Amino acid sequence: MRSITVEERRARLAERHLLLPRTRTDDVPTVADAVVALHSSDPVTVHLSVLARTEHPALAPIEAALYDDRTLVRHHAMRRTLWVARPETVRELHAAATLALVAPDRRRTAGYLAASGVEDPDVWLDDADARVLADLAEHGPSTARELGQRIEALRQPILVGGPRWGATQSAHTRVLLGLGFAGAILRTRPLGSWVSGAYRYAVADSWLPGGLGSLDPRAARAALAHRYVGRFGPVTSDDLRWWAGWPVTATRTALADVGAEEVDLDGGPGWVLPGDTEVAEPEPWVAALPSLDPTTMGWKQRDWYLPEAAADAFDRNGNAGPTLWVDGRVVGAWAQAGDGRMLTHYFEPVPPARRDELDGRLAVIADAVGETRWTVRFPGRVHPQILASYDGGRPEA
Repeated sequence: MRSITVEERRARLAERHLLLPRTRTDDVPTVADAVVALHSSDPVTVHLSVLARTEHPALAPIEAALYDDRTLVRHHAMRRTLWVARPETVRELHAAATLALVAPDRRRTAGYLAASGVEDPDVWLDDADARVLADLAEHGPSTARELGQRIEALRQPILVGGPRWGATQSAHTRVLLGLGFAGAILRTRPLGSWVSGAYRYAVADSWLPGGLGSLDPRAARAALAHRYVGRFGPVTSDDLRWWAGWPVTATRTALADVGAEEVDLDGGPGWVLPGDTEVAEPEPWVAALPSLDPTTMGWKQRDWYLPEAAADAFDRNGNAGPTLWVDGRVVGAWAQAGDGRMLTHYFEPVPPARRDELDGRLAVIADAVGETRWTVRFPGRVHPQILASYDGGRPEA
């Protein structure tokens, strides 16, 4: 059995995730493909993840890919998370991960409706779904608020989460979520700038010709496993199971279906695609990646790139805040101050020359985003400390 060292894993990561200067590209869909899909729970992540991997970083090509050319599509998939990927990848994501969410989510919504006094929740949901789709077909992409203003049923108040810890909300939140899981609607251009998560919704096949298709779930899981193992491999079975949100059996079947080959990872089993022996010579590199970047979040087992000292780059739920990388390791974290300055914090000593390189990458981001300011929705535990250390002029030493 072939052994793959930590150094080789870090070299693969840099090459395949387009984090080396020579691998950067201005083709936005190619960037998404390099990491299978871009995290979109925080809309800022999509743009900053692309900026970190492009040769001439700019926001306009990203917006064009998402909303004009539609070579990238946003959709719920693995772990109930929003992702952005090429249409063909999104169709695989939908069949491999999203469809499994439809039935349990509908049961949950029906339960909330019943607890809120709706006599026949299934009939109510069928009617609400039909009204939303008809309205979108007539009016085109619309926000949840616009739909609620036009469709009285969507203003039905429901108690979500139970009588003790629940909260009352309008039914449109649950209805739109369910239609999204079913692949009937897609999120389109947001209301506001690129940092906004208030999306407009459209009937799926009006936004994406052919909609999300009807792939066989097992075939789609194999296709998705092939993409993931190819971009992130070597991976463990637990890595794939966690990343995809699949049960153990589905994970094992997907690995078998792609003919994944077992390798040794420091005494434990890992998987690569058949014949995947190509490894580029490692070269020095740095990266400034945003919160929830697919590289930082790509593996469940992270000790080979996340030193123990850098654990505070993540929150307590395992979500990554903005990170600084040197040669395949997380060495620091960063934040945008209110005046736009990029602030840094290092978890370990980093040579001045490498810090200068990282400052250069952050300057590229600052130049690309201009006057835009954002709040990190999933900050690492160190994030407040970074912001608190800034006096408005210079960070404290």
